[in-house]
Amino acid sequence: MRKASRLFEIIQILRLAREPVTAAMIAERLEVTMRSVYRDIAALQAMRVPIQGGRGIGYILRPGFDLPPLMFSIEEMEAIVLSLALLERTGDSELKQAAKRVSAKIAGAVPPPLRQTLDANALNAWGFAAPSASAVDLALVRRVIRDEEKLDLSYCDEAGRATERIIRPIALIYYAETANIVAWCELRQAIRNFRSDRIDDCQPTGLWFKGEGDDLRQLWVDGWEINATTAGN
Repeated sequence: MRKASRLFEIIQILRLAREPVTAAMIAERLEVTMRSVYRDIAALQAMRVPIQGGRGIGYILRPGFDLPPLMFSIEEMEAIVLSLALLERTGDSELKQAAKRVSAKIAGAVPPPLRQTLDANALNAWGFAAPSASAVDLALVRRVIRDEEKLDLSYCDEAGRATERIIRPIALIYYAETANIVAWCELRQAIRNFRSDRIDDCQPTGLWFKGEGDDLRQLWVDGWEINATTAGN
C-alpha cells in the first residue's frame, strides 16, 4: 500500500473509532509494521491533522477534523450498496476485502441520512458465492491485465485435454460459479475464454504486450457484435 493511501486509511480508521486505537490495531488492519504506523502518525500530525495519544495508550482523532462529505442521491447510494454486496459473491478474496474497505470509507464520509441507507441492509445479493480459484490468483490476473503482461497457463479444456498456453489477458469476467479470463491465445491465434477452475497453473512471464490491450479488447467487442448479428441466421 502506498504511503498516501496508508495515511488516508489511518484517518478513516480513527474517524470511525469510538475509543482509542493502538498502533498494533492499525498495523494489523493495514498489514504493515508498527514502526510504519508510528512514522505515519507523526507525518499526519506534522500536517496538522489533530491526532492525540501516544504509544501504549492508543490514538484518537480530535473532534472537528473532517474530510469533505461525499454527496450521493439515495438511488446512487443504493447502487453502491448492491454493487458491494455482489462483490461478496465473487471468488476474488482481494476484491472482497477491498469492498469492505470501500464500505467503511463511504460510511465515514457521507452525511448521516445517507449513512442510514448504507447501514440498513435493505438491499441484498443472494446466491452461492463463487469458490476461490485455487490455482489462480485473481489479483495477479487483474494486475497483468493493467500492466499488459503475458501469462503462462497450464490449462485443461472441456474434454480434459491439457495444454500449455501463452496468453495476453485483456479482461476478467466474474460469473456465479467461476471467473473467466478473456485473452488473446498465442497457440490458437484468436480471442479465447479461459475458465479459472480449469487452470492448473498460472504464472507471469515477464513478457509484455504494451499498447495492444485496447486493440485486443476492441477485437473482442467486435466479435460479440458479429455473434449477436448472426445469432438468428
